[in-house]
Amino acid sequence: MILVFVHGWSVTSTASYGGLPAALAAQAALTAPGLNLTVVRIHLGSYVSFQDAITMADVVRAFDRALRDALLPPGAPAGAPLPDFSCVTHSTGGPVVREWVTRMLDTGAGLGPSPLRHLVMLAPANHGSPLATLGKERVGRIKAFFNGVEPGERILDWLALGSADQWRLNGRWLDYDPMAVGLYPFVLTGQTIDAHFYDFLNSYLAEEGSDGVVRVAGANLNCLFLRLVETAALVVNPHPHFDGQPAAALSPDGGPRMPRPPLAFGVIPDASHSGDSLGIMGSVTLGNAAAKPVVAEILRCLQVDSPAAYGARVAALAALTDATQQAVAQARPDEGQRHSQLVFRIRDDQGDAVDDFDLYLLGGPDYTPDDLPKGFFVDRQRNGVSPNCLVYYLDYDVMARLPGAHFGLRVQARPAAGDGFVGYAPVEFRTDGAGLALALRPNETTYVDVVLRRHVDRAVFRLGAVTPAPLDFKDRKPSGTDIDTP
Repeated sequence: MILVFVHGWSVTSTASYGGLPAALAAQAALTAPGLNLTVVRIHLGSYVSFQDAITMADVVRAFDRALRDALLPPGAPAGAPLPDFSCVTHSTGGPVVREWVTRMLDTGAGLGPSPLRHLVMLAPANHGSPLATLGKERVGRIKAFFNGVEPGERILDWLALGSADQWRLNGRWLDYDPMAVGLYPFVLTGQTIDAHFYDFLNSYLAEEGSDGVVRVAGANLNCLFLRLVETAALVVNPHPHFDGQPAAALSPDGGPRMPRPPLAFGVIPDASHSGDSLGIMGSVTLGNAAAKPVVAEILRCLQVDSPAAYGARVAALAALTDATQQAVAQARPDEGQRHSQLVFRIRDDQGDAVDDFDLYLLGGPDYTPDDLPKGFFVDRQRNGVSPNCLVYYLDYDVMARLPGAHFGLRVQARPAAGDGFVGYAPVEFRTDGAGLALALRPNETTYVDVVLRRHVDRAVFRLGAVTPAPLDFKDRKPSGTDIDTP
């Protein structure tokens, strides 16, 4: 088996792989000799992410070239098929290889033949990282200055929570059946904070439910896509917070989309994102490999060779996740263990982004903000490039205490309908007995695409009879009647 390693963002040395490549080869010889691992620290395994002009597409094209240079014999003709290989990635390396899969193997109707057999992603930022925005700000630039490199802004744009690229890539992967082409994807991540990296100026390095860089919910390939479309129906919420103002109903369009069957995901005990003490990759050495759970789990993943074996791996990693999170709960009872990430995108029915809005989460049988359980909210971040995208990070176990599991949201966009010639009505979505699972799942990310109607007043355009004198309409007022009103 050819095994290719791909590192993450801002890495400037292949030392970041630590002893993991050698440890995997040594442990495979002891526990899985049939694998015959050939480790290739492919030198896009030293890809450049720290130049601001470089995009994810640039890295993917260079990755494909590097694969061909390293894995094909000298003089191989252009377009020669790659031999079968497997990948172990860390952090941004996961999205890099997934982008390669989409850009190189997607036929338009799904995945074509794949030379990639196993994709084992360690702490992948599949749904971004809250640190990406900080990487572009002053702190990131100071660090980059002292390291003698640029921060890599175009890659950070990809990694920022709620980025358009994440919507595209993760949505497209819902259309794939990887096992049908012999591709087996796995996510292994940690949920331990390494105190050595703690920075009191940056709370994300110690954020609950994360490994200090990537949230558990932000790593998991199992995600939910929910499209909510404004309808003509009305819901009325008499809560004083909204002054009893009625709202148009948001209804699911086509139902939720998610990977089917579920994809393999496991939380590794005592693993943080980086470092030679607890890092899921960087702390592994030849001497401690037998005691590092991640080594054994990677080798088990690399031995999967059928859909049945993959299903068994899904179940085993789910059990490992439960055990790991229960142990963390006992050790740190004040910290939430299972979290959910909600990524909202607000657009109108004309396809335009709606940037100016307030978004409220609702709970309880009356669907009010006041009935949400205390302590449910962890973080909120708006995407700097696409301000119509907003990401909420919630404690799922606290949210699960909602009475009757009633959950919803309200969007009030500006300009408001009725305040001028164009505007948006308040809208609400309610689970109405369907429970939290319709929109919120533990350890997962939900993408919520909210589509508002753009209300246009009839007075925006009028036709009338020819008059002897010119018609002055600079002081025209809205008629109060929508163009869509019969």
